[in-house]
Amino acid sequence: MTAHALKVSGIVKKFGNHVAVDNVSFEIPRGIVYGILGPNGAGKSTTLRMINDIIAPDAGTITILDSHKPGSDAARQIGYLPEERGLYKKMKVLDMVTFMGELRGLSHHEAKKRAHAWLDRLGLSSWTKNKVQDLSKGMQQKVQFCTALIHEPQLVILDEPWSGLDPINAEVLREVVAEIRAAGRTVLFSTHQMEQAEKICDAVCIIARGKKVLDGKLRDIQRQSIAEGVIALGFVDESSAQRAEGPLADSKLVIERRPPRPGEHADCEVILAEGVKPQQLLATLLNHDVGLRLFEVVVPTLHQIFVAKVGPEAAIAQRLDEDQLHQELAKLKETRSA
Repeated sequence: MTAHALKVSGIVKKFGNHVAVDNVSFEIPRGIVYGILGPNGAGKSTTLRMINDIIAPDAGTITILDSHKPGSDAARQIGYLPEERGLYKKMKVLDMVTFMGELRGLSHHEAKKRAHAWLDRLGLSSWTKNKVQDLSKGMQQKVQFCTALIHEPQLVILDEPWSGLDPINAEVLREVVAEIRAAGRTVLFSTHQMEQAEKICDAVCIIARGKKVLDGKLRDIQRQSIAEGVIALGFVDESSAQRAEGPLADSKLVIERRPPRPGEHADCEVILAEGVKPQQLLATLLNHDVGLRLFEVVVPTLHQIFVAKVGPEAAIAQRLDEDQLHQELAKLKETRSA
C-alpha cells in the first residue's frame, strides 16, 4: 500500500459567485516533488490555503500524511511558504528564523543552531544581525524559506517560491528542494512558471479556471505527448524541401503540417497519421532522396502541453478579487476567536 503525503478529493471553494476551485482531486505519494501548475488566478494558492487550514473547503476532503486532517496536528508536520510573505521586518534575521523554529517546537538552542545552518546554506550568514527590513525582496524570501524548513517538516508546501528570485538563487532553491526529496520528504509547490517546474517535478497537476486539466507523472505526460507524433523537420537545401512535398502531402503518413515554433531551427513540423511511427516517415523521406539536417521527435514543454490541452484563451485566467479573499479570511478569524 502506497504511503501518501497528501490526498485531495473533490475540493470546492467559492467566493461569492466566483468558483475558485472546482472539484479538484489529486494524490501525492511520499518522497516526491509535486507541482500544482497553472496561470495566475487558476486556484493554486486557494488550494494550498485549504490544505494548510487557512480557509476551509466548501466541499471535498483533504488527508495529510495518511491520517491528519488540516489543522494544528497536521501543521506540526508541514513547512509552509505562503505567496504573501510574512516576516517581522524589525526583527534581526537570526532572531526571526530562531523564533519561528521555537514556534515549531524546537528548543531555543536547537532553533538557533539550525537557523545558523540554514542561513549559511542560503548565503545569508553575513546578514544575521541585520533587520529583516534591511534585506532585498529576494533575500527576505530566502529568510522565509529558512523559516519553512527549520523544523524539518515531512511535507513542504511552497506557494510561488521562485517569484522575485534571480537565476542564481532560483538554482539554489531547486538544489534545496532536491535535497529534501533525497531525504525522503515531500515537496508540494505551486507556480505559473512551468519551465521551473519542468526542471524538478516528479509529478504535476495542471489547473485552469479552478478545474483540473490533467495530472500524473511528468514523464508519463510527456511520453503521451510524444506519442501524438509531432516531428520537426529541417532540409539541407531547397531541392530537398521540394522533394519532401510528396511524402508530406500523403494523408496516410501526415495529417498536419505547420510552421516551426518560434526560436526553433526546423523548417516545419508535421503530425503523423494515427499508427505511423517516426521511422516510417524517415524511411519514406530518404527513399525520395530528401536531404535532412534535422529529424526530431518533438518533446513539448509543460507550457506547450498545457496550451495544447486547454487552448490559449484558457491559459489566461481571471484573477480572484482580493477583497473577496480578505472578507473570507476575516470571517474565519471571527469564527475562531468566538
